[in-house]
Amino acid sequence: MTAEVPAATAGRSTGAIVLARHGEPALSRQVKLTAKGYRAFWATYEVGGIVPGQVPPAALVGFVATSGTIVSSSRLRAVESAQVLAPGRDFTRHDEMIEAPLPPPPWPEWIRLSPRIWGFFARFWWWYFNHHEGQETRAAAEARVEGVADRLESLAGQGQDVLVVAHGFFNFMVGRALRRRGWRQTRSEGYKYWSTRRFERP
Repeated sequence: MTAEVPAATAGRSTGAIVLARHGEPALSRQVKLTAKGYRAFWATYEVGGIVPGQVPPAALVGFVATSGTIVSSSRLRAVESAQVLAPGRDFTRHDEMIEAPLPPPPWPEWIRLSPRIWGFFARFWWWYFNHHEGQETRAAAEARVEGVADRLESLAGQGQDVLVVAHGFFNFMVGRALRRRGWRQTRSEGYKYWSTRRFERP
């Protein structure tokens, strides 16, 4: 269900699109893992929620108060983040907004790295070498992102600001798609938890 368009956005021809990363997941990254261990770590990460009691940035909370529509990835960490940001408000959850997969490179078991470093190399291998281990390919993910960009443009075209609560690399890909369509990035807070990227029509 879509919330009523707030007065602050009513009458505008095209609303802004803000891509927000979810809050901090309830899974410690203070470990060293083999490639096999990282696969298990990522599987656990994908189904988990966020650390309870987090306080989102005030600027993001303020945007939520004036946004017309909130949408989120269907992953629990994104859903819980949206619930923290907009308690009591309706929002839709979309499978097509989940993160792109992160299968690690097939490196020997004696290599042990932190999840953060594994994530970097897994993304590099997936993006540049199409290493997907039977999961979603880069081409398939980019096609999925184009569909999401279509949806967001349609919502923003109603004159309402749109908040997307999703994932770091997924948001990066959606941002690329929006820029190709003529949207201008007017704010970026990087890729930390709760960070946002704001896009507007010139």
